[in-house]
Amino acid sequence: MRVFLGNRWLFEMLYFCFSSTVSSSLYSSSCQLQEQFILNGMHKTGDVILGGLFAINFFSTDPDLTFISEPQLPTCYGFNIIGFRQAQTMAFAVDEINKNSNLLPNVTLGYSLYDNCNRLGIGFRAALALVSGQEEQVTSEENCVGTPPVLGIVGDSSSRRSIAISTVLGLYRVPMVSYFATCSCLSDRHKFPSFFRTIPSDAFQVNAMIQILKHFGWTWAGLLISDDDYGVHAARSFHSDLGPAGGGCLAYTEILPWGDDPAELRRIVDVMRKSTARVVIVFAYESHMINLMKEVVRQNVTGLQWIASEAWSSVDVLQTPHLMPYLGGTLGIAIRRGEIPGLRDFLLQTRPDLHHNNKEGNSMVNQFWEHTFQCRFAPPPAGWVESGREFCTGQEVIENVETEFLDVSNLRPEYNVYKAVYALAYALDDMLQCEPGRGPFINNTCAQLQRLEPWQLVHYLEKVNFTTTFGDLVSFDENGDTLPIYDIMNWVWLPDGRTKVQRVGEVKRSELTLDEDKIFWNFESKQPPRSVCSESCPPGTRMARKKGEPECCFDCVPCSEGKISNTTDSMECTSCPEDFWSSPQRDHCVPKKTEFLSYHEPLGICLTTTSLLGTFICVVVLGLFIHHHSTPIVRANNSELSFLLLVSLKLCFLCSLLFIGRPRLWTCQLRHAAFGISFVLCVSCILVKTMVVLAVFRASKPGGESSLKWFGALQQRGTVLVLTSVQAAICTAWLVSASPVPHKNTQYHNDKIVYECIVGSVIGFAVLLGYIGLLAVLSFLLAFLARNLPDSFNEAKLITFSMLIFCAVWVAFVPAYISSPGKYADAVEVFAILASSFGLLVALFGPKCYIILLRPERNTKKAIMGRGTTK
Repeated sequence: MRVFLGNRWLFEMLYFCFSSTVSSSLYSSSCQLQEQFILNGMHKTGDVILGGLFAINFFSTDPDLTFISEPQLPTCYGFNIIGFRQAQTMAFAVDEINKNSNLLPNVTLGYSLYDNCNRLGIGFRAALALVSGQEEQVTSEENCVGTPPVLGIVGDSSSRRSIAISTVLGLYRVPMVSYFATCSCLSDRHKFPSFFRTIPSDAFQVNAMIQILKHFGWTWAGLLISDDDYGVHAARSFHSDLGPAGGGCLAYTEILPWGDDPAELRRIVDVMRKSTARVVIVFAYESHMINLMKEVVRQNVTGLQWIASEAWSSVDVLQTPHLMPYLGGTLGIAIRRGEIPGLRDFLLQTRPDLHHNNKEGNSMVNQFWEHTFQCRFAPPPAGWVESGREFCTGQEVIENVETEFLDVSNLRPEYNVYKAVYALAYALDDMLQCEPGRGPFINNTCAQLQRLEPWQLVHYLEKVNFTTTFGDLVSFDENGDTLPIYDIMNWVWLPDGRTKVQRVGEVKRSELTLDEDKIFWNFESKQPPRSVCSESCPPGTRMARKKGEPECCFDCVPCSEGKISNTTDSMECTSCPEDFWSSPQRDHCVPKKTEFLSYHEPLGICLTTTSLLGTFICVVVLGLFIHHHSTPIVRANNSELSFLLLVSLKLCFLCSLLFIGRPRLWTCQLRHAAFGISFVLCVSCILVKTMVVLAVFRASKPGGESSLKWFGALQQRGTVLVLTSVQAAICTAWLVSASPVPHKNTQYHNDKIVYECIVGSVIGFAVLLGYIGLLAVLSFLLAFLARNLPDSFNEAKLITFSMLIFCAVWVAFVPAYISSPGKYADAVEVFAILASSFGLLVALFGPKCYIILLRPERNTKKAIMGRGTTK
């Protein structure tokens, strides 16, 4: 049997090729097998042969990987009953397929199964022997026919061996379907283009473990791995995926030594004991755990929650009363358990006499027989000492022996073997059902059984899709990986001291399903442990990573003012919206307090009361002057201006109310305009009155009569109107160009919104105040010049004093206004308005009211003119 790949022999390195000239027109070449590899195996002939690699023995003393000069079996020992049951499962699957008329009709499957002795070198030899064949000499012709020695290989059970073997097989696209190699590196389609597996990749197993960690809130765990591809690639996946997928991190990552290394194991267990991580993930093998647990028991390290990889999650050797105080409650990832009807009956038919026709000497079955019945078929090899063993007859009854070989209640790797064989069979069946002219290969051709090449089967394996009798769907993704399904196992320590491993859930794809009521927790609380580096940060705080430590170790820092976090373990505090502020607990936003000069607060009430009081006094004085309008004191210096002055003062008192209350657009626009016009009206009246006083006294002098014609009643009203109109024009231009508007100011206080009116145009506001100041200063100067005029009741003195108060108030106002924030700026302005208004009211009208009410005898023309007094 030969393997044809583009008319080239596969694995030419195994042959020594030579050529000879038969005739001048005939050229042929032949390849001669230098030596045969004699391996422990089991075979069955058929139209198409499937290869298989199984760990039938645990150990080997033969490290030699070269050709052996004398054919002999490698020295393998430590019979693995489970490995043999897996090989028999493949034999059963082939036998079942051959009996199935609906699958591969008219095609008989055969098999060649080899023992890899749990060694890379021997497994690699076996793979080469399978794909190259064992014919001593083959001849290469231009048109060669025939099927390859094996169409595909089921195996290997180890990731390390599968990587080595598949690297070579992938060069020639020979399909290899593993039932137990889980390394995520084997998903690399560029390196392993013909590798498939019916066991999920470790990447999925890591993801399943992360789902368990996430489910129980375990964000702080230790990781122990084996020093090979199985452990190293798992560690890479944990380091890259644990944080993003589960929000956790690793407290430590330690590599378990091969063999018993007391010093290294002591150091590792010491790390575990000192760590605050209560969860330990072990991605290693049974042998690693046996050695590790010796040291764990010696140091008496309890209180740990173990998570087991599928390599040791169900092993019996660790489930002892001696170890269960430490390993009880372990949660493990296990391969999907399946049921294979008819397998036990097939296993009962296993007998050494059924395989005498195999040229390998029936070694695999014979070894099983010797191990089971403690007998031997031939004398032991030279140098071996055995005593007390009888010769095997081959007629022993398996049912009479208590053996794990017949236990089909927990089929996990066997179920994967079963699926692998069926995957190859279904792919071959799909290939043989191809219709000529509609095939997937060049020119729409189909593969032919007589010229079958393994790479053609790879195409159909990638598309295989079937359902087992157990109800599981079998297919492969673009990386050759099967659909990930795991069982979650729990180690239960029963009260009577017995132990059992029970199924408590499953992981299908990335969905975890757990029956927590069934889980046994090996803690006093009978509850899941807590394993975190730092306790969760409550709402109102954020996580701040500790320098130099993993990201799961952090401090909880309270959110700063104006920021909140309303979730647990928040990475950042979020700022509240503009109109909101953080609550005292920093866990939610509350509306900001609003601040403005309100009618309801004491300051606002005082200013409002004062304003209304001033208005009321103006009304009373105005009423008093109207009642005594015919008296000299009222008629002196134009009573009309006095009435107008009282009205303007009343407006000044009232306009201060526009500065109290929540600013609105209309109040912002009206307050300064009303204030400016009212005060200009007031100061204009005072200015005109001052000018009239000067004109009257100048007219009393010789030659000064003409000055009075410029200060008649009409001219006085006109002057007041003109001066007030100028201010009205200033206000109009200001409102049109840059009108004051309400503004929410958050600069003064972060937790408050200060409602204020921004002036819009500072220049406009300055011109408004400057114009008032100009008129006030002018009035003051004129009144100051007229203060010494000879009059018993010289109003110029009153005007001088009132203007002095007015100017003092507004000079003090400017710096106070600028330095006062928020509502206090409005309060300062209101205070200035009220103070200056009261100053004018009292200074100008106080003496007159005093005379009218209390000294009516002085309310005469003579008394006013200073020509006499009435006592």
